[in-house]
Amino acid sequence: MENIRHQVRAFLARYIRDREIADDEDIFAAGHVNSLFVMQLVLFVEGELDCPVADEDLELENFSSVDAIVAMVERRTATVHG
Repeated sequence: MENIRHQVRAFLARYIRDREIADDEDIFAAGHVNSLFVMQLVLFVEGELDCPVADEDLELENFSSVDAIVAMVERRTATVHG
């Protein structure tokens, strides 16, 4: 899943340009992005990572950090392909 982690980092770097974030850093709590940015993240996960996001996945915690996004994608991919 390192490829997914790399893609998530690259996506976030387009919007968070002033510094590099840690994989476990909460991008919302740190003020790097706002809650409206979640929709862009959802579209990225569904479109670029080819991972469907279910209604129950639409919680801020699933999109709050690189680690959280990767974990959600891994869960969803296992559910869809498992």
